[in-house]
This record gives sequence, structure tokens and C-alpha cells, in this order.
Amino acid sequence: MNTPTGQSILVTGGAGFIGSHLVETLVTDNDVTVLDNLSSGRREWVADQATLIEADIRDSEAAEEAAAGADLIFHEAANVSVEQSVEEPVDSHEVNVDATLQLLECARKEDARFIYASSAAVYGTPDSVPIRETDPKAPASPYGLEKLTAEEYCRLYNELYDVKTIMLRYFNVYGPRQRGGQYSGVIDIFLGQARRGEDITVHGDGEQTRDFVHVDDVVAANCLAAVNGTPGEAYNIGTGKSISIKALAQLTVDTVESDSRITHVAARDGDIERSRPSIQKARAELGFEPSRSLGSEIESLC
Repeated sequence: MNTPTGQSILVTGGAGFIGSHLVETLVTDNDVTVLDNLSSGRREWVADQATLIEADIRDSEAAEEAAAGADLIFHEAANVSVEQSVEEPVDSHEVNVDATLQLLECARKEDARFIYASSAAVYGTPDSVPIRETDPKAPASPYGLEKLTAEEYCRLYNELYDVKTIMLRYFNVYGPRQRGGQYSGVIDIFLGQARRGEDITVHGDGEQTRDFVHVDDVVAANCLAAVNGTPGEAYNIGTGKSISIKALAQLTVDTVESDSRITHVAARDGDIERSRPSIQKARAELGFEPSRSLGSEIESLC
């Protein structure tokens, strides 16, 4: 895997789910600083070789300190809760947009390459699948709009100030250290229910489909973007394959060899029926090729 080497690197959110795995890969051949307030991450997840600055990404002085001398910035820190963005849109905007703008200023000052962790939420409900990077953007939540707004700032900073920004639109990431969420954490939720022998609860008929990509593949995509990515461009990061939530529930029961029943509860308002990206652009330009299969990885998480 192509990875940055011999660089001074800042990883925001580097104590969290995706960021901590990224840091583990980067510390071998780079000088890595982590900026994280530990609101969802854990200190013990940060590799010993990395320097941890415990502070909020909205703290401008801490951000400037963390970015000082950086050649490369991976911006993973965010409020990733759609529900929280709906309940507290102003606070969510401050974290996901204002703090990103502040970090872009740091990248501009340091002449650092900037890799931004965006989201499939920028697309909203797609007209068709697979979803391509050029497809219409119609966010269905403040979170999705915040990610799209931050992407636009990244694009503008590339055009106006020649900050080398690259945006990665993550689909449904799963793996070790994940916390449960609506769909990003559904595998962890299903596994917990299956281990405890509880009913596995599926919203609606379970026919809604999602693309689940392993955190190790997301780390690889970040490293490839840092080396091969085209500034100002966005890339879908997934597997290009999808599974229904009902089939995922059954796969979990079978893998755990659980007695859990699969039960259905009310559908969520505004739930997207189909979500599957085209990853052709990431393959062609980054050299990205997902290597983890969902079935074997669920087994490893058991």
C-alpha cells in the first residue's frame, strides 16, 4: 500500500474510530500529531509513537499548535451523528463547518496537503445506483449539508489559495472500535444483540441496502489519496457492493450461531432505500481496491 513517508502529519480525531486506525498506519514512517478532545475517542487507542494534543478542534490556538510544521493534514474529527445535527444544528455546524474552515486556514499557512473525511450523506436520497461523484447532491439532514458545505470550502481553498485538498466520501464504515449509530454502527448493534441472544431489530421491511466498507480499507484510501489524489477532487470510498439490512441481520445470526430472532419495527422517517457507490474513480485515480469481505470480517468481530 502506498503510504506517506518522512512527513510531519496532523490527524484530527486521531483517537477515534477511523482516525486511530489511520494513526497506527502512519506512525511507522512519519512524525504524527493527534488533535482530539476524547469526546468519543480514547487515549489508549492512540499509538504510543504519536503526540496527542487533547483539545477541541474548534479551539483555534490548539489547532494552530497541532498543525505547526505539518506537511499533511487528515481531517477525521467531526460530529458524525445525524440525529445530533437535527437536534443541535448550530453546535453541529460549528464542529463540522467552522472548525474545518479553521483547519483549512492552518493548511494554507503551513502549505500542507489536506485530506477531508466527507460522507455519502452529501447525496441524500439518490436517483439511482451506483452513485457517482458527479450525481446531484441533496442532503437530507444538517449533517449532510455540513459535509457538503465543508467540501465546497475545500474546493474553493484549492482554487483560490492552491491548498491541495482532497475529499473522501465514506459510505458505511465498520470495524473494531466502532460505536453504534444509525447505519454506520448497525453491524456492531446486530452483533451485540446476537451475542446476548436478544431479538435483532430491523427498521421497516429490511430491504433497504447499504455498502459496508471496512475501516482498514478506509485507511488505505486515505493513504492513497495523500499520495495519488488529485487536488480539488472528491472520491467515493466503499466497496461498490451492497447488502440489504435484512440479509445483514441474517448473516450476523448465522455467523454468531445465535438463537436471536429477527424482528421488524417501524421504518425510520426519510430512510434511504438504496445506497451503493461507484468506486471507479477511486480505483482509476487513487489505485484504491477494497480488500476486506463483509462475511469474513463479521466473523473476525465475533
